[in-house]
Amino acid sequence: MNSCTVPVPSRERCPLAKGLESMAPLVRSVEETPDPIPTTITGRIPSWVNGSFLRNGPGKFEFGKDRYTHWFDGMAMMHRFHIRDGDVTYSSRFLRSDSYVRNSEKNRIVVSEFGTVAMPDPCKNIFARFFSRFQIPKATDNASVNFVKYKGDYYVSTETNYMRRVDPQSLETKEKVDWTQYIAVNSATAHPHYGTDGATYNMGNSYGKGGFFYNIIRVPPPDENAAKADSPDFAGAEVICSIPAAEPRKPSYYHSFVMSENYIVFIEQPIKLDLLKFMLYRIQGKSFHKVMTWEPKYDTIFHLVNRHTGKVSEVSYRAAPMFTLHQINAYEDNGFLVMDMCCGDDGDSIGDFTLENLRKGTGEEMDKFYNSLCRNLPRRYVLPLTVDKKTPLDQNLVTLNGFKATATMTKPGEVYMTHEELHDDELLQYGGLEFPQINYEKHNGRPYRYFYSCGFGNVFSDSLLKMDVHTKELKVWRYPGLYPSEPVFVASPQATDEDDGVVMSVIITPRKEKSTFLLVLDAKTFTELGRAEVPVNVPYGTHGVFNEMG
Repeated sequence: MNSCTVPVPSRERCPLAKGLESMAPLVRSVEETPDPIPTTITGRIPSWVNGSFLRNGPGKFEFGKDRYTHWFDGMAMMHRFHIRDGDVTYSSRFLRSDSYVRNSEKNRIVVSEFGTVAMPDPCKNIFARFFSRFQIPKATDNASVNFVKYKGDYYVSTETNYMRRVDPQSLETKEKVDWTQYIAVNSATAHPHYGTDGATYNMGNSYGKGGFFYNIIRVPPPDENAAKADSPDFAGAEVICSIPAAEPRKPSYYHSFVMSENYIVFIEQPIKLDLLKFMLYRIQGKSFHKVMTWEPKYDTIFHLVNRHTGKVSEVSYRAAPMFTLHQINAYEDNGFLVMDMCCGDDGDSIGDFTLENLRKGTGEEMDKFYNSLCRNLPRRYVLPLTVDKKTPLDQNLVTLNGFKATATMTKPGEVYMTHEELHDDELLQYGGLEFPQINYEKHNGRPYRYFYSCGFGNVFSDSLLKMDVHTKELKVWRYPGLYPSEPVFVASPQATDEDDGVVMSVIITPRKEKSTFLLVLDAKTFTELGRAEVPVNVPYGTHGVFNEMG
């Protein structure tokens, strides 16, 4: 629990795995189930749980003889577990993105994805094929990462400028939305934050003659007086802040951002995008993941922004090189901003999730791949909000009782932070954790005590974890051969405690065909209440939400 100045890499702190089973069955194409089918209930699912658990993720990995290279490239598949009065039905549909439709029509891959470059049409003549190499490929609308909400509507999202509006009940694909038609950004994350007023915040890139910028986006709440049209509504969307990249030719990759009641923090981390390579990657026949590099010679920079005014703090907050994909929570406390997130020490691993690696055989092959990967662990950074010319140099500014994180002003206007490990050694045996979730509605941006996540004792998550951030105690759900999805918390209607409710996860296994089930845990005790078994194969997915309107 000591603050880390020269931390031992997280991979070296976790035990080496031996005899891991292959994940190949969890990354293969499956059929969709467009009409809801019944499930078999074991145990009891509380009758107060009414709504739909929606999940997203890759579900098709080839067209004709063409195969995708990277797990992220698979075509988006949406899943819906509809829960009502203790009963559950299941349905799924492929997102009818332009990418999916065009690939299906040609029966080959014609749209480039994150890790797969579409080859020129073999039916074109040699000159047309040659010149097609020099066309900048359009971004994909294969929105396979998350379900997100804007003004009450559901969209599926990835990390390009495109989203798709979807019907959360039928999973029907609706309009394609292009961010560039509303505001000056070239992309947006799949992890927006939601304000208590109904506004949605996100971040997106823009680049041009003026340089490369990270932009904070605000989409206002729906207009209560306006007639509700059955179409995308982004009226009033605006960029409230633009942050120039520290290295204009090497901007940072980011997957999410930090938000508290009054602040947004953008973390500029040393996973760098080489813009020159990015412009040339089509000509070189290289996929997008080849232009990302881990460059730990750069510090991690925390950009503090007032989310009501859009003003960026003049203080430069820095920390040792690290990378983070997912934030846990952030809140303000007596002049400090407490930020909890899942962090790693080696950002090279994003490009490693190729289908070839994920399909390695049981035993030595899989062990070697898994043991080479970074382990992500929960960390706490504490950012002092009241730094000025009178702030003393070279002393720890963090005065919160019991906190081990530090923040030191090393020179006027620059604060260097070290983190506190938000776990005990027990977590290491579960391979670290990712996919954190909290009681978002009541505690996002506010003080909290619990988060739920997946433990990674294999390449894909093999346990569910509940962490008490006050005591660092763990509760664990783990059974051999069962691989859970990101957990989602649903509060009970009469909740008085933060963890009054249930935690849901979709459980899949490589050991037996068509043995998927929805698991429902008591969030307080982390013990099983019930499960809904469904006779389908479901591939390993990404993110999901619970839609109470369901």
